Amino acid sequence: MGKIYDAIDDRMARLLLDQPVFFVGTAPLDPHGHVNVSPKGMAGTFIVLDEHRVAYLDYTGSGTETIAHLSENGRIVLMFCAFTGPPTIVRLHGTGRTLLPTDPEFTALRPRFTKQRTLGQRAIIVVDVHRVSDSCGFSVPLMDLRADRDLLDRHHERHDTAYFTDYHRTRNATSIDGLPGLPT
Repeated sequence: MGKIYDAIDDRMARLLLDQPVFFVGTAPLDPHGHVNVSPKGMAGTFIVLDEHRVAYLDYTGSGTETIAHLSENGRIVLMFCAFTGPPTIVRLHGTGRTLLPTDPEFTALRPRFTKQRTLGQRAIIVVDVHRVSDSCGFSVPLMDLRADRDLLDRHHERHDTAYFTDYHRTRNATSIDGLPGLPT
């Protein structure tokens, strides 16, 4: 039976931090726009800020849907599935915002993450959580983590700062629905 929690307590924070992958869901206001779900991983890229706020590092990738949707309406849900231990699914519903590397709050939050790689980072997504809920994960498979993939790190290491500036300008400036993404 699912439960709704008043806040992210220490036990819930530990469960969230122990998961090697989580999923981010956002959507535009346009009912014909594309709903987006993105898997996120890499150890050290997710943190619990307090009982009602979490954040994750956002690295340069193929799209900018989350950033565009948050800019338009702020709606976001993060979903965590326990692939080991008790079968649990946790959802954090809230309002998200994007902090760019030029934002003072980005500079203040960045040291709290244990992932040290800065090459390719484009933002920190902060979520003000207004609903914390869990449900059974009876159908979630048991899986063993072998390791984080290092492909994104290796891909980013092959490029210089100018590459990322150009990539953000040409490929991350708008969402697939034409919403503004990263500022150019």
